[in-house]
Amino acid sequence: MLAIETNNLSKFYGKHRGIENVSLSIDKGEVFGFIGPNGAGKSTTIRTILGLLIPSSGSAQIFGQDAQKEGAKVREKIGYLPSEVNYYDEMSSRELLEYHARFYPKSDLSKIEELATYFELDLEKKITDLSFGNKKKCAIIQAVLHQPELLILDEPTSGLDPLMQNRFFDLLDQENEKGTTIFFSSHILSEIQRMCDRAAIIRNGKIEAVEDIQALLEKQMKKARFVFQSIPENLQFPAGVQHEKWHQNKLTFDYVGPIADLIKWMAKLELADAVLEEPDLESIFMNYYER
Repeated sequence: MLAIETNNLSKFYGKHRGIENVSLSIDKGEVFGFIGPNGAGKSTTIRTILGLLIPSSGSAQIFGQDAQKEGAKVREKIGYLPSEVNYYDEMSSRELLEYHARFYPKSDLSKIEELATYFELDLEKKITDLSFGNKKKCAIIQAVLHQPELLILDEPTSGLDPLMQNRFFDLLDQENEKGTTIFFSSHILSEIQRMCDRAAIIRNGKIEAVEDIQALLEKQMKKARFVFQSIPENLQFPAGVQHEKWHQNKLTFDYVGPIADLIKWMAKLELADAVLEEPDLESIFMNYYER
């Protein structure tokens, strides 16, 4: 059974496109990435899948149930972590989580204390007194408290420091080992690489591709900055080097291809320094689709 299936799912706001003809098939138990720059349509897709937005056309099913017609039943199986969280300000985290738990028969109240300790969240503080990061911790606990079969995560690490991000990823690994399907939406490519086996790439409201992560890595562009001890004569570049620019003994270029080939070439050079880094996601998309 598929955990999520959408067929030509579209949402327009008047004449303005939110998403158009989004078709996805996500297996039960899969960790699936959803990549796109801010404004690409990730949140609109998620809210339409959840039944929080009425689609202009197309359909979405979760575990074989229609997300619109059977929305209440469907959402009992889902843990949803939005990119921004807004709660009742005068409640404490404990009150909020206990209130949430009463809506779901599978909620385990003992998990509140356990997860709050794990994420270093003060349960007695009022929501209004929490930082953005602590509100996000509360939202993470809320999303997993009722033992959902599907976790839908929209930019889940924003506001978390690196330590808490690592704990969050460990928690997701544990949930997935139990069989939980995870739909992980982010504009941070490294997070998708870490968590997911496959990912859909969305741009301007349309799905551009659904890729195996390993295949995406092989096609991903790297930005290189080299400082040479001395400028070599008749330097031959390997296939995949493009947009090379010299400034005295410094060379910058973009590279698309197997990283092993680039490293073998680098080993033959007399370099004083070398930096390889990921470009921003939009640059990756532009390079990837122009090719």
